[in-house]
Amino acid sequence: MDSSSVGMKGEEEDNVGAEYNSSSVKKAKLLSTLATLLDDPVLTDVPRKPTLSDVDTLISLELGSAMRIAVLKLDNTSLDVAVMNSGTVKDLKLVIKKKVNNVEESMMGHRHISWKHVWANFCLAYQNEKLLHDNAALQDYGIRNNSQVHFVPYVMSRASQRHSRRRRHRFFHAL
Repeated sequence: MDSSSVGMKGEEEDNVGAEYNSSSVKKAKLLSTLATLLDDPVLTDVPRKPTLSDVDTLISLELGSAMRIAVLKLDNTSLDVAVMNSGTVKDLKLVIKKKVNNVEESMMGHRHISWKHVWANFCLAYQNEKLLHDNAALQDYGIRNNSQVHFVPYVMSRASQRHSRRRRHRFFHAL
């Protein structure tokens, strides 16, 4: 190797180091600006670590192509979620799951909720009608902007002649 090639490698390493420092400085400035914006009282409904879909849903909410739904939990507390107007019950469940997980994590640190257990034993209801079909559109149930849904215990209908796992479990232990 001659001295000119060694000098070239040194310059390339300096350029890479300068670019790294430049991009890390830009990222730090961006995060600082984002933190300042999120502290603005006008933006209280934006999550602390917003994803692109969160921002898209909030923009759609402002433009009228999304709806805000209040979810009443079993402890009589509620939380607000935003879902697209064309959303399904499954979309609503995913948004609720994400919102509850974020709230629980921010308040109590890492806490695991078994959503499989939640949806096996509880379902959402709107005006005493259970939202049982995940692929059904929310508008098919009459859910509109500023509607309120709530959790209710999920009990199988007598017509299906099936018991939930919990009942079956109690039945066999009672023998």
